[in-house]
Amino acid sequence: MAYVLSQVPREGEKIRIENGKLIVPDNPIIPFIRGDGTGPDIWAASVRVFDAAVAAAYGGRRKIHWMEVFAGEAAFRRFGDWLPQETIDAFQEFLVGIKGPLTTPVGKGIRSLNVALRQKLDLYVCLRPVKYFTGVPSPVRHPEKVDMVIFRENTEDIYAGIDFEAGSPKALKLLNFLKTEMPEEFKKIRFGAEAPEWVGVGVKPISRLGTERLVRAAIEYALRFNRRSVTFVHKGNIMKYTEGAFRDWGYALAKREYRDRIVTQRESWILDNYDRNPGISIEENARAIEPGYDMMTDQQQAEVRAEVEEALKLVPTHGNGQWKKKLLIKDSIADITLQQVLTRPEDFDVIATPNLNGDYLSDALAAQVGGIGIAPGGNINYETGHAVFEATHGTAPKYANLDKVNPSSVILSGEMMLRYMGWIEAADAILNAMERTISQKIVTYDFARLMDGAKEVRCSEFADALIRNL
Repeated sequence: MAYVLSQVPREGEKIRIENGKLIVPDNPIIPFIRGDGTGPDIWAASVRVFDAAVAAAYGGRRKIHWMEVFAGEAAFRRFGDWLPQETIDAFQEFLVGIKGPLTTPVGKGIRSLNVALRQKLDLYVCLRPVKYFTGVPSPVRHPEKVDMVIFRENTEDIYAGIDFEAGSPKALKLLNFLKTEMPEEFKKIRFGAEAPEWVGVGVKPISRLGTERLVRAAIEYALRFNRRSVTFVHKGNIMKYTEGAFRDWGYALAKREYRDRIVTQRESWILDNYDRNPGISIEENARAIEPGYDMMTDQQQAEVRAEVEEALKLVPTHGNGQWKKKLLIKDSIADITLQQVLTRPEDFDVIATPNLNGDYLSDALAAQVGGIGIAPGGNINYETGHAVFEATHGTAPKYANLDKVNPSSVILSGEMMLRYMGWIEAADAILNAMERTISQKIVTYDFARLMDGAKEVRCSEFADALIRNL
């Protein structure tokens, strides 16, 4: 298409997708947004690292052709539009892009430019890898045990945005509907009868189709990169038909589409019992995996025995220890997960979770490995190939144009982008350079103030050090 605000590079080709596979030319055109506040400083440092890593990895055979597009405060000042349609069109046409932090306009209208981009492009996966680099200051004793990848659903749950202000006509209409049509459910709403005008109402949709495409992406990623497990994090013990369904739909898809390559946690217990004692009865195995078995009703006990019988059908392909080589599929309640990622981080690898849980987990885990300033992120639609990688922090306007802040969030988001494109050698080069540079205690001010013997450098100088260490 024709662009007015942006200029398409004269050289370079489009990334495309064919039969579900990303086709990346050696000279791809990639749209980018510098970002607001500290964004220009961070981008100037980051793009030099990307280009140097690609040059080092491929000796000039590959090169990215960058196409600047606009959003946020900079776009509003130049064009009077916070998110020009051209920007959306560019990400739509060229498939893969990257952006710095954006200012969200105050007041009515777009709640978040980041959310708007995700929704308009249907970027249903928010991908957040969390990895520790040796030497980074951390508030926990063993941050090196944290090595997780979070697949956070990006289009449902609270991001669906169905939220009614207390006392508004829509809130009162919904409360009245519940009162008249579902009186038993209405009784659960605290103060719904006494003071409905003071009750805000939200709706939390989670669908089977939305769940399945997220879980499929998480399992595919885990298998591709030889990860150990996928954990469904949910609050299904309370919200049984939304988050509980997320868990159930996830297990069902894993068994249906990846049966020969996965084993569920409970199946692994049953198979392990059988491996150790082939003569174990169905009843004994059921009692071993379910501590409260003897207190269950006859119907509940029958369901556990049926589960054991079903798992034992896997003995030819999963028995005799073969299950240990399969991808482990398990689940965990959200609240205990937030505790266990602190106390037992080694138990978690790839995590698939609805939107709100993923938001909590992403930021909590980022704190364990050095903070959001070093946390990368990507928003992806694996079906269409569209992906926008981004800084996960804010614009920090008080540091704008000071060449001061840590560019690692954008740099590591670029590493994710290169890996997504299949340019693994360049991605690995960036990770290795980051590891070396931080181990040399060459860091920006945010880390320097927390490290003994650190050499504090500017944003651009940190990029220089990374390039030297490529």
